[in-house]
Amino acid sequence: MNWWTAAPSAPIRRKVFISYYRGDRTAVDAFVAYWAGVQNVFIPQIVGAYGEDIINSDDAEYVIGQIRTRHIADSTVTMVLIGSCTHSRRHVDWEIKASLRQGEVYTPNGLLGIILPYQGTTAFLPPRFEANWIRENRDCYTRYYIAPSMPEELRSWIEDAYGARTTRATFIRNPVETMRYNGRCRVCSLTH
Repeated sequence: MNWWTAAPSAPIRRKVFISYYRGDRTAVDAFVAYWAGVQNVFIPQIVGAYGEDIINSDDAEYVIGQIRTRHIADSTVTMVLIGSCTHSRRHVDWEIKASLRQGEVYTPNGLLGIILPYQGTTAFLPPRFEANWIRENRDCYTRYYIAPSMPEELRSWIEDAYGARTTRATFIRNPVETMRYNGRCRVCSLTH
């Protein structure tokens, strides 16, 4: 091969922090196994993956700091995998809060949401996620989508979220308040 006929480079695989409700673990594992494993679209970072590294505390600021230090600091994009009850989970709120932190020592993660395939085409969004999204995708930080059908589609969504870290960071809305407890699910009317 000559220098002028170099092989095309492989697509970039970003490190992606996965935020989800543990009740969706089977669907999340299948999504990650297919898109990160089989299709090689991204490199997953998951709290409590395979029972490891679970942060066992009710102190929101401590957990948010640990999530940021142990998992999010090594990733550039946070993907919220959205099922029917994800919107009511405090740990999802804390993970989004940690992802959106910015300042002298923190660059925010790009943020995107994907509705899990079993959920269909609509879902309730976690409140902190929804605060960073506008239906027309104008003047907002994040985007959300139904499950992808092709690797290029998912890769473009991840790249858009990655680019938002610099091009749309001024639109980040990350209030200080956090969910202290899990909320009442708007789908099944339970507090899980």
